[in-house]
Amino acid sequence: MDTPQVTAPKYAPSPVPGDATPTSGVTHINVRHAAGFTVIGNHLAQHRGLSLAAIGLAAHIQSLPAGARIGIKHLAERFPEGETRIAAALRELEAHGYLHRSRVRLADGRIVTRTVSYNRPDAVAHPAPAPRPRTSPSKPAPPPPRVTAPEPPPAPTPQPQPVLAPAPTARTTPSLPLPQPQELTPELQRVATALLADLRRHAPQLVLSENDIRALTPGVATWLERDAHPDTVRHALTTDLPVPLKHPAKLLHHRITALLPPPLPGTQDVALAHPGVIVIPLQNCDRCDRAFRSRHPGHCRDCRDCRDCRPDLHTAA
Repeated sequence: MDTPQVTAPKYAPSPVPGDATPTSGVTHINVRHAAGFTVIGNHLAQHRGLSLAAIGLAAHIQSLPAGARIGIKHLAERFPEGETRIAAALRELEAHGYLHRSRVRLADGRIVTRTVSYNRPDAVAHPAPAPRPRTSPSKPAPPPPRVTAPEPPPAPTPQPQPVLAPAPTARTTPSLPLPQPQELTPELQRVATALLADLRRHAPQLVLSENDIRALTPGVATWLERDAHPDTVRHALTTDLPVPLKHPAKLLHHRITALLPPPLPGTQDVALAHPGVIVIPLQNCDRCDRAFRSRHPGHCRDCRDCRDCRPDLHTAA
C-alpha cells in the first residue's frame, strides 16, 4: 500500500496564459511561414469601412510582384466576381488610400493606367526637398554682384486697338445637339427612361436627376429606334468612365451624340425617299422562318393565329 506511483504526476500542470481554448468563436492554429508569405496589417484586414471584396482584393494586390497586371478585365478572368463588382472594390480601395490610379501618356502617344498600391496609407513618406548647396565655413560666400538696371525707354503713345471677339474655348463652344428620333413612341420613351435610370446600378457615378433623364431620353430613344440593343447602349455609356466624374449628364450627352450608330443598311434610302416614314426592320419567324416586319423578333401573324402551332390561344368549339 505504501508503494509510490511513479507514473502519475504530482500535480496538474497550470494552463499557459493565452493558450486556453475559448468556449465559442474562432480558435487559431498558427504555423510560422518560412517563405512565400505577405504581411497584411490589421488596419486592412479589420477595416470597418471596406467591404469584404475590397479587403480580399487589396490582400491579393499586395501579394503580387511589381509589374503584375491588375486591370479590371484581367482580375475578372482570374476571379469569379464580375467586372462591376471588381471595379467597385477598386474604387473603395482608392477612396481609402490603399490604391492610386492615374492616366499617363507614353512617348508613343498611348494612354495607360498607372496603379500604385500602399500597404499603409497613413505612413506614406513624401519626397524630401532637394538640399541647398553648402558653402565652406572658412571662406564666406562672396556677395552677389550689383547689377544696375538700365533706364526704361519712354513709354510710347497708346494707339486705339480694334476690339476682337474672344477665341472660342471648351466652355464657350456649344455642344452638338442631342439626336432626336423620327417618332418618340410611348414604348421607346419608356425603355429609354428605364435604361437611363438604371445606369447607376452598373456605374454608381452615373446618378442622374429627373430633369437629366427627361432631357437625355430622346437621344437614347434614337439609339433604340436604330435597332441598338439596350445592352449595347448601356455598354457605350458606362465603359471607361473618367475618374473623378464631375458632370455625369454632360458626359452622357456627349457619348449619346458622338457614338450614335448609323441606321441599318437599306433604311436610309427609304428615309430619304419618303421623309417622315418610320422604317420597321424585317424579322424571320422563329417557327416557319418567314420574313415579316416587326420591331421585335418572334412569330409571324400566320403562326400567331395558327391553331396547330398555338393551341393555348384557342378554345375548343
